[in-house]
Amino acid sequence: MAAARVLLLLSGRSESPSFAQSVCGLLGAGPGLGPWPTHCGWKRGGLVLSDRPFPGASARLPLQRPPFCPFAALDQQLRAPGAELPRNRGVDLGVAVLLQSSDQSVLLTRRTRTLSVSPNLWVPPGGHVELDEELLDGGLRELREESGLQLPQGQFSWVPLGLWESAYPPRLSWGLPKYHHIVLYLLVVSQESQQQLQARIQPNPSEVSAFMWLGPDIAAVVAATEDGTEAPRHLPRELPRSIPTVELGEDGRVRPLALPTSTLLRTTPTAAPTTEEGNERVSTGTKFALRLWLRHLGR
Repeated sequence: MAAARVLLLLSGRSESPSFAQSVCGLLGAGPGLGPWPTHCGWKRGGLVLSDRPFPGASARLPLQRPPFCPFAALDQQLRAPGAELPRNRGVDLGVAVLLQSSDQSVLLTRRTRTLSVSPNLWVPPGGHVELDEELLDGGLRELREESGLQLPQGQFSWVPLGLWESAYPPRLSWGLPKYHHIVLYLLVVSQESQQQLQARIQPNPSEVSAFMWLGPDIAAVVAATEDGTEAPRHLPRELPRSIPTVELGEDGRVRPLALPTSTLLRTTPTAAPTTEEGNERVSTGTKFALRLWLRHLGR
């Protein structure tokens, strides 16, 4: 079994949660939606979480899961179908970078439609943390690999925003989960403007098919759309009908795209989408991260 990336301190003992266990549940999450304040300690290539303070804890961050989290549902079943779930696996660790420009907009990317996990979803740049990697270094590496952006040393600051328990597929109605992650969202604040950063973006076509910048006003509306409910049928009057986006064509060239704002307000469907367009939306974890970002801006 690979080295555990996510460790829990429960009653003073260090444990590695198994793939089928809800991390939120193990840390005492109740029936509500959360988030739940969680004490965190960073270690190279890993994360230690506890519901209580412990020596070496670096931060106290909100931890949340979606209302339809399949691992929470499996916790409630008397006989979870464990034979059908991956064995000898723990919970993986991911990191995502919410990159903020000096003029207060954040970068989101659309995952390519050919990816086996979460295709066509709008998310911040991010991915797996390597075993020998510091969490910030992993986030900056993913940012560079997906967008081509390498931030000059000394020209950015950063702060951890929160933790998200992620599953794919995201609902039991889509099938049993094949992936289980704790995602650490990092806010990285650049001293460069959106225009300066955009001039240097070179999307990786194997991972990114489009990108956009969201300001606080649009981000607030997107973050307020609740997954687990119906998407709003009508846009608020003050919202633009479309959002300026940059898309990567099949020829590898970038071109402007006016993305309908309604696309960003879609919620996670009950059944697995059968079309690429039906899957395009902002991920539930990203909405959580946007809420945390807006709260941070408000400070």
